[in-house]
Amino acid sequence: MSEQRADHRWGWLAAGAAAGAAASLLAQNLTTSEKKIAREITTGYGVDDPQFRRVMSSLLGPPFIAGNTVDVLQNGDEIFPAMLAAIRGARSSVCFETYIYWSGEIARELSGALAERARAGVSVHVVMDGVGAGKLDAELVDDLLDAGVQLERYHPLGLRTVSHINNRTHRKLLIVDGRVGFTGGVGIADQWAGRAQDSDHWRDMHFRVAGPVVAQMQAAFADNWLKTRAEALHDERYFPEIQSAGPVVAQLFKSSPDEGSESVRLMYLLSIAAARRTIRIANAYFVPDDLARQTLISAVQRGVRLQIIVPGREIDTPLTRQASRSRWEPLLEAGAEIHEFQPTMFHCKAMVIDDLWCSVGSTNFDSRSFRLNDEANLNIYDAAVAAALTRSFDADLARSRRVTLEAWRQRPLGERIVEQAAALVRSQV
Repeated sequence: MSEQRADHRWGWLAAGAAAGAAASLLAQNLTTSEKKIAREITTGYGVDDPQFRRVMSSLLGPPFIAGNTVDVLQNGDEIFPAMLAAIRGARSSVCFETYIYWSGEIARELSGALAERARAGVSVHVVMDGVGAGKLDAELVDDLLDAGVQLERYHPLGLRTVSHINNRTHRKLLIVDGRVGFTGGVGIADQWAGRAQDSDHWRDMHFRVAGPVVAQMQAAFADNWLKTRAEALHDERYFPEIQSAGPVVAQLFKSSPDEGSESVRLMYLLSIAAARRTIRIANAYFVPDDLARQTLISAVQRGVRLQIIVPGREIDTPLTRQASRSRWEPLLEAGAEIHEFQPTMFHCKAMVIDDLWCSVGSTNFDSRSFRLNDEANLNIYDAAVAAALTRSFDADLARSRRVTLEAWRQRPLGERIVEQAAALVRSQV
C-alpha cells in the first residue's frame, strides 16, 4: 500500500473515530442512561389523603415540614423590590442561584445590592448557569468579584464540561441569612420588570418563604455550591435554628440528572394521578411526553376538570410553542381546557390540584426540565395558598383565549406542518 493511500485510509479512520466520539457525546447530552417510567401510575388515594403526603415525603423527599409562610409575588413590580429588600437587609449570608442573568437595569441593581453586602462583610455566594448567564456583561461580573462576592458558573462552556453541556441549572433560589427564601420563575433580566402590562414585560410569579422549609432551600443551593466550588456551606450563617413562622406545610423538592432524572417527572405524575376534582396548570413550556399526556387524559376521563394556561403568540421561543401545540389534540378530544395567554410572554410555572396541593418553582412541564436540567420546586400543602394561586390563575384565564377542538382541527395546513416538524425535537425545547 502506498504512503498516500495509507494516509488517506488513516484519515478516514480518524474522521470516523471523531464522528463516533461526537455522536457518543451528543447521545450523552440528549439522553440519560436511566430507564424511564413507561407505565401509567394509578393511585387509590387523593391529595387530601395522608398517604399522599407520606409518599411525597418518603419516596421523593425531603419530608414535608410545618411552620412556614408563603407569600405569592406577582410580576417584577412586586418580585424585585422584595428580593432587593431581603438582600439589602442581609446580616450573615446571601446565597443566590439562577439560570437567566442578563445585563440591564435589573441586573445592575441586583448586582449592586449583592456587591454592597459583600463589601459589608456578609458572605455572598452566587451560582449562575454557564449558558443562561451568557449575556451578562464582564464588567458586572468583575464588579461582583472585586466586591468579594464568591461567584461560580454552573457547567460553563468549555472542553472540561463538554460532557455536561446539556445539563443546566434552571433553579431560581435566593436565601438570605438562612431564614428567608425566594423561588419561582423569574430570571434576572429587564423582561421581568413591570406588571405584564405589554409585550415587553413578561408575566410571572415568585414566592417569598419564611420558616423551617427555608433550610431545605438552603440545602438545595448548597448542593450546587458543592458541585461548582467543592466547598461545604454548613455553619450558622447558612443553617440557623429557625422558629415556626406560620401555618403552611411545605417541602423544597429538587431534581438533577446526577440524583435521579425521573424524580421530578414522578412527582408530577403522582400528583396528577392523585387528583380527584381539579387540576390547574400554568406553564411557560408545556410539552408533555406520551406518559404525562396520557396521565392527564386519564384524569379528565375520571371526572377531573383540567385547565391549562400556556403562552400565546407572544413567546420567546416559537419552536417550543409549536412543539407544545403538536401534543394538544388528544387532550382537547378528552375534554381538557387549554388557554393561550394573550398580552405578553407567559412565564409562570404552577400546578394546583384539588384546591389543596400546589407545586411552584422553576420546573417546566417538558422533558428538558423532567430529565436534563437541575430544577427546584416548592411543594405546598395548604388550602389558603392554593386559593391565592387559584385567584391568580383565574385572573390570567381572563386574559387568555381558549383553544377549542373545532378551532384546532380547522387550523391552517402550514401550522400543522410546522408543529409536526417541531415535534421531532420536543425533548430538547
